[in-house]
Amino acid sequence: MRSVGTSLHAVVMRGVWVSVPSLARWFPKDPAKPVVAQKTPIRLELVAGKTYRWCVCGRSKNQPFCDGSHFFQRTGLSPLKFKAEETRTVALCTCKATRRPPYCDGTHKSEQVQKAEVGSPL
Repeated sequence: MRSVGTSLHAVVMRGVWVSVPSLARWFPKDPAKPVVAQKTPIRLELVAGKTYRWCVCGRSKNQPFCDGSHFFQRTGLSPLKFKAEETRTVALCTCKATRRPPYCDGTHKSEQVQKAEVGSPL
């Protein structure tokens, strides 16, 4: 399983790892930095048992969820897949700087995030 921000440059063929240079253009060795999508969290109700894909890169037009922009913009980043354990209203991060992804931890209030341009990395 790949973790958030890892890259893939080889595949297993007949039990042997084989380098695939053509994958490097889609999965760069050095992933792009996430960009600030918004400067405030999005509050919404998560449904118990439902799986969500939180946008890590900040480029999705469907914030705070992934729309595949990370792939087509070749960021090397992957969404964070999580399952809601209970139905409840939560604040999901859109500044992409939280230390508790996908949940807002208040980092958006920092001077660094507030001074940043929406769409730019921190």
